[in-house]
Amino acid sequence: MSRTIASAVILSWGWRRAAIAFAAGAISVLGLAPFDLWPVLFLTFPVAVWLIDGSAAGRLHGIPAAAVAGWFFGFGYFLAGLYWIGHAFLVDAKTFGWLLPFAVTALPAGLAIFTAAGFAFARLIWPRGAMRVIALAVALTLAEWLRGHVLTGFPWNSYGYTLTGPLVLAQSASVLGLWGLTFLAVAIFAGPATLADETANNSRRFLPLAAGIVILAVMTGFGLWRLGQNPTRFVDDVRLRLMQPNLPQDEKFNYAARQKIMSHYLALSDRATGPQSASLRDVTHLIWPESAFPFFLTREGDAMAQIADLLPAGTILITGAARAAEPSGDKRTRAYNSVYVIDHDGTVLSVYDKVHLVPFGEYLPFQPALEKLGLMQLTKLPGGFLSGDRLRAYDLRGAPRFLPLVCYEIVFPGAVVPSGERPGWLLNVTNDAWFGISSGPYQHFQQARVRAIEEGLPLVRSANNGISAVVDPVGRIVRKLPLGVEGVLDSPLPHAAAPTVYARFGDSIAGMGLALFLLIVIRYRSKHAG
Repeated sequence: MSRTIASAVILSWGWRRAAIAFAAGAISVLGLAPFDLWPVLFLTFPVAVWLIDGSAAGRLHGIPAAAVAGWFFGFGYFLAGLYWIGHAFLVDAKTFGWLLPFAVTALPAGLAIFTAAGFAFARLIWPRGAMRVIALAVALTLAEWLRGHVLTGFPWNSYGYTLTGPLVLAQSASVLGLWGLTFLAVAIFAGPATLADETANNSRRFLPLAAGIVILAVMTGFGLWRLGQNPTRFVDDVRLRLMQPNLPQDEKFNYAARQKIMSHYLALSDRATGPQSASLRDVTHLIWPESAFPFFLTREGDAMAQIADLLPAGTILITGAARAAEPSGDKRTRAYNSVYVIDHDGTVLSVYDKVHLVPFGEYLPFQPALEKLGLMQLTKLPGGFLSGDRLRAYDLRGAPRFLPLVCYEIVFPGAVVPSGERPGWLLNVTNDAWFGISSGPYQHFQQARVRAIEEGLPLVRSANNGISAVVDPVGRIVRKLPLGVEGVLDSPLPHAAAPTVYARFGDSIAGMGLALFLLIVIRYRSKHAG
């Protein structure tokens, strides 16, 4: 049966080949959150191997044909995985609605170029037999690493996340990081491709699949051990309250609704969450989500006064808010996407300015030129948001040092904790209401959770419409508010774990392993050429 399917894929050409590649890529998205049906990749990734096998008939040793197949595989994968981006263009449909079909297809089409490059490089080093599974894993991991770094990077939905749905498997991120998991994911899931090989030594056909099962078993054993070694422990005398207002996105940026929004926040923050819940007087740190206000917070005296009236003595508010930049030669008011720490008397204790801005959401590449053409980013701030200088950890009264990350700043592996500034916990404030009730917020939460596992740090996440949660340093969800609901979440703060292998060495282990496997593939190919 497998040989029949493999032959059909290998011998396909033209639109049939493109359709097979597209379908295999799109179906692979089922391995990601919120589905986490990762075994389906045992069916889709062998197709990638057979597509590259079938490219041999093309010109230039099949490299262009492999690239085309890779592009369609990537286009299917990213289109199915990132469809939810279209929701952002419907928030102000009158202004941006016409761009929806272009945005939903253009981003996947651009990201698929990296997959095309991965397939092309795999074809360039393509060996015979089972070793071609390793060649594909090396090539796609390199392509995904590039996708995570080129042009500010966008590592969203890298293949390694398919191994992070089960918490026991996700623990390997504490050693290998996302790129190491990406290599393992491709190597494991592509393994069944060799079942269709014709070889004199029949047992060799089963070797990649058997090796993949052994690796999964080792990962499971390591995960069980690590979870057992790291029970959830809590910091004494820290009581968090996360507020999830679930405001519609079009209302959230409406200045005319400012008092309505403020009143909603104040009432919700002081709401009891159940018979055993604490009053706000018992809360040490109140946390509101990203860009909480349709105004510059510190320029609205009434808002600051209402916050001071809300907060009992000893309670600190941490909130996302836009911050007006100092006046410059530009007549327009420029702004930062910031996080404020505010004391109970309304004093601003510290401010963090977001560093890694979202292209086309918070700024436009070549902003002045594109604005002259009448284009603007989704937030519609003239000139776009300004970027902060760097990530940094902050001291916080009554709690361990924390490191704030705004929105998708938390999706960049190895880049969330500055060297020498390890905090006691990560804070991620975000506004995923842009993307409605879709896969996007689930994917975002899963990636944030993996950062906690990689670094061995607890994660506190406050989102406008969800998913708000407190996660311990091995990825256990301590408390959670689901997507699309209004409410508050009371939780203790988990203790940090000891620095993980990944926290100490970063991507160096995965990088050295990748280089070693690349050399093995090249050596094997040269030895068995002809």
